[in-house]
Amino acid sequence: MRAMPNFPARRPHVPRLASRREFLARAGGGFGALALSYLLGREGLAGPLESSPGRSLDPLASRPPHFAPRARAVIWLFMEGGPSHIDLFDPKPALERLAGKPMPESFGRPITAMGTAGNTIMPTKRTWKRHGRSGLWVSDWYPHIAEHADELAVIHSCWANGLNHVGSVCQMNTGDILAGRPSLGAWATYGLGTANENLPTFIVLTDDKEVVGGPKNWSAGFLPVSYQGTLLRGEGPPILDLKPPAGVGDARQRSKLDYLAVLNRRFSAGGGEGSELDARIQSYELAYRMQSAAPEAMDIAAESEATRRLYGLDDAATRKFGTNCLLARRLVERGVRFIQLYSGSGSGWDAHSDIERNHGRLCLASDRPIAGLLSDLKARGLLESTLVVWGGEFGRTPFNEKGNGRDHNPWGFSIWMAGGGVRGGQAIGSTDDLGLRAVAQRAHVHDIHATILHLMGLDHLRLTFPHHGRQERATVNGGEVIREVLA
Repeated sequence: MRAMPNFPARRPHVPRLASRREFLARAGGGFGALALSYLLGREGLAGPLESSPGRSLDPLASRPPHFAPRARAVIWLFMEGGPSHIDLFDPKPALERLAGKPMPESFGRPITAMGTAGNTIMPTKRTWKRHGRSGLWVSDWYPHIAEHADELAVIHSCWANGLNHVGSVCQMNTGDILAGRPSLGAWATYGLGTANENLPTFIVLTDDKEVVGGPKNWSAGFLPVSYQGTLLRGEGPPILDLKPPAGVGDARQRSKLDYLAVLNRRFSAGGGEGSELDARIQSYELAYRMQSAAPEAMDIAAESEATRRLYGLDDAATRKFGTNCLLARRLVERGVRFIQLYSGSGSGWDAHSDIERNHGRLCLASDRPIAGLLSDLKARGLLESTLVVWGGEFGRTPFNEKGNGRDHNPWGFSIWMAGGGVRGGQAIGSTDDLGLRAVAQRAHVHDIHATILHLMGLDHLRLTFPHHGRQERATVNGGEVIREVLA
């Protein structure tokens, strides 16, 4: 038998202990890398960090646009109910010439929401003038907005698919008359992430009543729920249940959230749905930060008297919408990307009867605040980077309804855009001689959405989300950028 060689006895391994200086140097470098990763993620310069496969740390992390944006924020002034384009921005002399007569057969008889039996051509009672160097037509219902004519790109040739308010408001927000698709603000949030840490990136403000169709108009649809809009209230707590109960201080609230995060991450590490949990954790954290940020953003007490007068806060007729317009400017200053303001919530602009009283009241309520918003944004250097959009879900018919009102008109109506990369002082497209149908440079709702996204630096053809086996887009299967709008 061969003798076994004599090996020297192995000494037990004694790990070398790092000095305190070495430990601090290495740890400090690690903390610096974490901070750098966080900052790069916020700026969209690094991909999402993942602590386990399929888990992004923040679904709202800032992401780079497809190309350089012209607008960093959008303020959409939504005149719910359908403002009459032929009484505001699109004068039609033929209405006076044909007043009281039936619709000429050459124009066809459209199917309307309320029917057309016995309806006749109804002229406008407005006085029209050209304004600014551009000579844009604006009626006497909007004298203050008219002072900004050279900043407006008025698209006269818009058209949509819905006949009623629920479907049409839904389409103007989501691209479809049927509920279930993401709103445009949700798509923008999905594409770009957030530009602030303490407030939602998509915010909705209403006036007196609930918007027709409710939350589906700012829903995330089939996108993750993190991208839906947040409805803020102008009076009382900005968001219901945002403030902790009495007796729950900041330290206790912080400890509750920290413990909840530990439990959620422990569950996720065991094979749970990480992406959903991360979104939930981030929503809790955002709500915690909003407890101080949202009330501060909504507090206009520190605004000067001159600013308050500019928005019409000194007049009961303009105070409500003026406050929301002022809040929109404050939210833009704080990094909110997409803000929607509703005028006439609950289809207030729906003038089937007595259009003079209806539109007269709502034009008075919105004219001075909107003009004040444009002036204030411009004075603060924000208009160049803020896209302002005005319009409703459709327009009104050239023939009367109930004698002194107008019916719904989705076949031809006007919206306008200003600021954020828009070439102002121009009229784009046209309707026919009666203002019934868009006939030149027709712009569908999908074209409007494609243009807004383009101004935000997003290509609507490349902004996609997988859903039920297909790549969905904000503009469904259509949409072209309205190039004439661009500066």
